[in-house]
Amino acid sequence: MVENAFTRVTGREVRQAVRDRRWSTTTHGLARGYVQANLAILPEKFAFDFLRFCQRNPKPCPLLEVTDPGDPEARLVAPGSDLRTDLPGYRLYKDGKFSEEVRTIHNLWRPDHVGFVLGCSLSFDEVLVENGVRQRHLEHEGGRLAVYETNITCTPAGIFHGPLVVAMRPIRKSDLVKTIELSARYPVAHGAPVHVGDPRDIGIDDLREVQWGRYTPLTDDEVPVFWACGVTPQAIAMASGVPEMITHSAGHMFVTDLKLAAMAQR
Repeated sequence: MVENAFTRVTGREVRQAVRDRRWSTTTHGLARGYVQANLAILPEKFAFDFLRFCQRNPKPCPLLEVTDPGDPEARLVAPGSDLRTDLPGYRLYKDGKFSEEVRTIHNLWRPDHVGFVLGCSLSFDEVLVENGVRQRHLEHEGGRLAVYETNITCTPAGIFHGPLVVAMRPIRKSDLVKTIELSARYPVAHGAPVHVGDPRDIGIDDLREVQWGRYTPLTDDEVPVFWACGVTPQAIAMASGVPEMITHSAGHMFVTDLKLAAMAQR
């Protein structure tokens, strides 16, 4: 695994580095042992529908916290945080279309904004590595996973509907059972895979055609393994045509103060 100055630090230290603009790229491999999170921000009028959507689709949207309207602090999972500044990148969606990518949303924040902090599978990368499961995406600078839209439909709620998005990791066939068992312990980070094997079964015709992230080619002894992904709300925003949603940029996560070990289910 590629290491850097923010590999063995706390979630708070990563957030401060992001806020101070000392870190401005993907968070793969940072603050190992801490839970990383996806983000979706919506106007309050759509928040209850989205809350129901998350409850009905816990694999792609494992809820860690929902903020009060107008409050940018994730008080439960990251006291002292600021959702407007503490992620390295944000994406803006308007009327179901991607609008732009920005470094901060401080000037966009409104009193009716509600933040949804959702667990992310990047959190358990280190667990897999420590147990002998090679994570080849982490052997390159930036450590990007390949992320795809599928033909699996999420359970709708209110205005929100659309496809499940998945992240793919190449896993050695000999490590497959171990990988499934390990990741299943962390439903807060998407839990066990949703699909193993032929990507065409879930509507992915060519693994090289990545929609988010970066493709890691498979070797002969590996099989593609797919986890539900927190980019799903971005696909839902486009499918639903919601007037506004602000999300993290893929791979540019919110690092919490939660310790992954404390979240494991045995």
